[in-house]
Amino acid sequence: MSGERIRVMLVDDQPLFSAGLKMILRSQPDLEFVGEAGNGEDACLLATETAPDVILMDIRMPRMDGITATRRILAGETQGVRIIVLTTIQHDEAVVRAIQAGASGFLTKDATPEFLLATIRTVHSGHAVMAPSAANELLRDYTTPRAGNESVLEGLTAREKEVFLLAASGRANGEIAAELFLGEATVKTHVANVLGKLSLKSRIQLVSFAYEHGLLQANTGN
Repeated sequence: MSGERIRVMLVDDQPLFSAGLKMILRSQPDLEFVGEAGNGEDACLLATETAPDVILMDIRMPRMDGITATRRILAGETQGVRIIVLTTIQHDEAVVRAIQAGASGFLTKDATPEFLLATIRTVHSGHAVMAPSAANELLRDYTTPRAGNESVLEGLTAREKEVFLLAASGRANGEIAAELFLGEATVKTHVANVLGKLSLKSRIQLVSFAYEHGLLQANTGN
């Protein structure tokens, strides 16, 4: 499996920008460019046809925006696909909605080719491309939390709740391990269990979940 190329699909309605991205993607021996779409509707169809590993998804497009397309693709039959949304500005409310829809992270359109390629490979390996601490700032500014309600965490053990709140507040695994006197491997296992129990795809979504349910305000003072 490690020798297989990463299948990448592109969704953007700007031909010149798309042409540049395709050149970059096709220049990499470990990447396979499998197709492009210019709007969200076509993206949903193309994702089913090509089964990409990673999709670069513009947010603002005609016919169907990238947020709606992200939600539909991740709810569909394409297994294991990860989506990176593309935006012109970093501090963008639409990025928050894309994360809430299931995106694994985002890139600004002025990112360097090197950062673009590193992001694709990082996301494909199952890691987030936006630090939880950065996600905190964005989500704090653009999320309207519901009333704090810890009932959504009832399926977690007491230790998992502790790990959840620390991870949601932006702590890295090493920091959580030091604070709870645990090994980093144990923290990593707890985080994976929390994501599974809450049906979340990434730590970024974990941060979003905490803000949406008012759990950070209620428990960490953020």
